[in-house]
Amino acid sequence: MKVLWCLLALCYCSSLAGGTDMTLERRKLVEVLQQLGQVQDSLQHRELLVNTPPRNIEDCCCLSALRCFRANLHVQFNMTERKQEKFYRSLKHPITERGLDFCRSGKAVPNCKTCESHPKENAEEFVNRLRSLIQRVSGKHTDNMFA
Repeated sequence: MKVLWCLLALCYCSSLAGGTDMTLERRKLVEVLQQLGQVQDSLQHRELLVNTPPRNIEDCCCLSALRCFRANLHVQFNMTERKQEKFYRSLKHPITERGLDFCRSGKAVPNCKTCESHPKENAEEFVNRLRSLIQRVSGKHTDNMFA
């Protein structure tokens, strides 16, 4: 009887652990969105044209798009203020990357554009598209939790 209870507890805990990863990824993406809101004014008022992935990026290219946004933030924007550094670190966090990696299971081979091949947009549009990507992906994690 004790063995049965142990097996049931083990199954329950492992099912929670699977759900916890999804919840953890979604929470991290919500945190990134909040941080973006805190630094957005310092990013938008620049007269830069920056390679910007499109709004309708394919799921398998979400991680590639995130890396493009992150590379541009590092190179084109001076990410030295404390809030900006925190935001940049959050974009680099493994949980954030895992949250945008929809093809890690090997189902499809991504055929994503390089960052340099994306058209250049102004800083405000760059920030808007980054926000849009994170919101969309965050919503997918919510949908997956209830599927």
